[in-house]
Amino acid sequence: MTIRPAEAGALASPRLIPGTGRLPVLLSVPHAGRAYPNWLVRLSRRGQDSLRPLEDPLVDRLIWRAQALGLSCVIADAPRAAIDCNRAEDELDPAVISMPPGSGHDGWRVRAGLGLVPARLAAGGELWRRRIGPAELKTRLDTAWRPYHQLVAEQLASLQRRHGEVLLLDCHSMPWRPNQAELVIGDRHGTTAAAFVSDLCRRTAEVQGFSTASNDPYAGGHIIAAHAAPVRGIHAVQLELDRRCYLDSAGRAPGPGFDRSARMIQAIAETLGNALLDPSALPVAAE
Repeated sequence: MTIRPAEAGALASPRLIPGTGRLPVLLSVPHAGRAYPNWLVRLSRRGQDSLRPLEDPLVDRLIWRAQALGLSCVIADAPRAAIDCNRAEDELDPAVISMPPGSGHDGWRVRAGLGLVPARLAAGGELWRRRIGPAELKTRLDTAWRPYHQLVAEQLASLQRRHGEVLLLDCHSMPWRPNQAELVIGDRHGTTAAAFVSDLCRRTAEVQGFSTASNDPYAGGHIIAAHAAPVRGIHAVQLELDRRCYLDSAGRAPGPGFDRSARMIQAIAETLGNALLDPSALPVAAE
């Protein structure tokens, strides 16, 4: 099947769910998008179901209790298969994007097929019938990727004008692996959040009954790297939750642990938000 470039149109724009701004916390959900346009499905080798393993299923619903605190949330509705908002704009894979010989990115994520536009999955092989051109890539960036990062930047700036110290919680989920913690807290090895923020996040999750790990195997992606500036009071943490904690056995619908997981994310957001509001509490949290 030949897919004409003209058919490869725009992607769904990200959503902003506005909050009250009472707490200095912003939620980000970049990988739960389920708005698969027909042209994208036709471009895939094996249809929509072959693209769904790239999703973080239902994380946009899992954060509902945290949103109920009055937190704003930026949600990607475009699927990760089309454009990954948690990758840098230059993480380009020549296997899936037409570009001059010798160009492209040689980072490990691109080599694994998980660049700005994912190329393949370990279990499912190559995703696409053909490479896309520069114009198609620009359309995807302009309609989904750039608006996502613009919203995140604008919302963090608004919160910081009001509160001074702010936190970005970038919410993800991960496949189960043996001996893996239920929640991996990523701060890119201490570069995107003050130590007390990451430590308080860990302790709050453990009080809620979740096992935790720090930066292993997920230290955090482009979103927290791009928007964090701890020395200026902008902290950012990536949360990776084991999907068995909140999904059913098929991995597509809420499971028995869904509300428990939602309460844990709520507790992290509320505890850290209140800590950032109270400067006198910060030295205690850092001990």
